[in-house]
Amino acid sequence: MEKHLLELKGVDVRYGDVQAVWDVSFHVTGGTIVALLGANGAGKTTLLRTISGILRPNKGEMLFLGKPLMKLKPQDVVDIGISHVPEGRRLFTRLSVLENLELGAYPRKFRPFFEESLDRAYKLFPILKERSHQKAGLLSGGEQQMLAIARAIMARPALLMLDEPSLGLSPLLVKTMFELIKTLNDQKVTILLVEQNIHQALKIAHDGFVLKTGKIVMSGKGNELLANPEIQKAYMGTLG
Repeated sequence: MEKHLLELKGVDVRYGDVQAVWDVSFHVTGGTIVALLGANGAGKTTLLRTISGILRPNKGEMLFLGKPLMKLKPQDVVDIGISHVPEGRRLFTRLSVLENLELGAYPRKFRPFFEESLDRAYKLFPILKERSHQKAGLLSGGEQQMLAIARAIMARPALLMLDEPSLGLSPLLVKTMFELIKTLNDQKVTILLVEQNIHQALKIAHDGFVLKTGKIVMSGKGNELLANPEIQKAYMGTLG
């Protein structure tokens, strides 16, 4: 039986009086790419923020490698092997590329591996090596997204969560971004991908879960969902 790296069971999340996520259950198997799909406001970002410890679920259970996640602080979540690249990148724009990467490896347990992690990041994203002393705020949109992902992998995550990595990128860079995500997965990084570009996401995802108004309404293998007429009708026209 395949081991679940991450498992959510019956999770509810509220913002004050508003419930954003309803009774969500899904799992991520180690070594796979899992896509969380749906329109704006479906609850995808809320779920990532909850797994990261930024938000607290009101109900349910979250397990990582079989251990509870529910009460961990965001820094503890990073320490156990989950890195989150939020929508909008959240870089330190006045710091250099290298300084941003150094901050990715700031927790004490990752510091001994800094040179090795930096070498890996530069091999994946050679442009960042060329720009290492440039301020992050002066990078192009695509380069900033690469830096955000590179900073996240400096913490050597077992699970990398990506929130809308292709947002705002040119079609050519979108293609490059999905190729990079596939390369990371080939290097044994498990990926939980939130993405509105449903066509591209399902082309590389092993499994997918479709959210609508905070509830999972459909799930399946990536290629099955890609071929599903309901998915094509509901999402491909507007989000593909």
